[in-house]
Amino acid sequence: MHLAPLALALALLATPLAAGAQQTGKVARIGMLLPGASPPPGQRSPLLDAFRGGLRDLGYVEGRNVVIEYRWSEGREQRFPDLATDLVRLNVAVIVTQGAPAVLAAKGASSTIPIVMAFVGDPVGIGVVASLARPGANVTGLSLLDEDLDGKRIELLKEAVPRLTRVAILWSANDPGMTLAYNRVEVAARALGLFLRSLAVREPSDFPGAFQAASAGRAEALIVTAQPFTLRHRAQIVDLAAKHRLPAMYTVRGFVDAGGLMAYGPSLSDLFRRAATYVDKIIQGAKPSDLPVEQPTKFEFVVNVKTARALGVTIPPSLLLRADQLVE
Repeated sequence: MHLAPLALALALLATPLAAGAQQTGKVARIGMLLPGASPPPGQRSPLLDAFRGGLRDLGYVEGRNVVIEYRWSEGREQRFPDLATDLVRLNVAVIVTQGAPAVLAAKGASSTIPIVMAFVGDPVGIGVVASLARPGANVTGLSLLDEDLDGKRIELLKEAVPRLTRVAILWSANDPGMTLAYNRVEVAARALGLFLRSLAVREPSDFPGAFQAASAGRAEALIVTAQPFTLRHRAQIVDLAAKHRLPAMYTVRGFVDAGGLMAYGPSLSDLFRRAATYVDKIIQGAKPSDLPVEQPTKFEFVVNVKTARALGVTIPPSLLLRADQLVE
């Protein structure tokens, strides 16, 4: 007599975990439109692991009640339109994207299939949503909040290098969102009395020339924007920054883990995990236009003290105390 209520209570507690995956009994098909290449055998992608972990938390098991169709650009952003069209042809329930070129391609390929941005710097600025609160059309997801963070990053860089007067910014001219980012950083630099030099790149072969231009222009520090292109080549960028002895501020911690000096920005893994929630709601019947674009809630300020010593940069103690993590 006493065991029956207990069993019922346990069943009720277990129900929400699998509710999202059991809506109709059908297998959900998700398309993922991604930059770069599929991880080699034996290697894992932290961002994809976070997304799949988010799905598991909602009751989805890949290969059982959800199938994920991965499409990789192999580092060639011009492939995105064809890859997006391929996913549309498969009639996926939702397309998950990363970065402005991918979401623009997905939106160009379909005006009806829901599109979830795992992260985009400024979705309103590039025109994929009408507003954060009311996205409209078929796109929703997560914003990097770059329009609010660009100024903060240059302030932190100025605090780390107090005598800073000339700073360069490395950005991808292939990404429409990065033109907006450059404009925002230029305004923030001007407010601090800094001269900003643009280092626009399109191919990995452009990096050495960009850093030479920074040195020729007597840049004293560097800001590197984060988008799939720069993230993919972060090791080369960090090495060139060290070679040219440029203290650099990055937008995500992956650069600091690779040896960069500082990073301030959202946790990309957290954003990918949260993207799974959007996918679940859409599979259950929600419309993207009814799902507000969310902003980051988890931020990281990381400083690589070993790199600081190598560059001869003395980070003020007040700045080190505010860091979420010091990398030795």
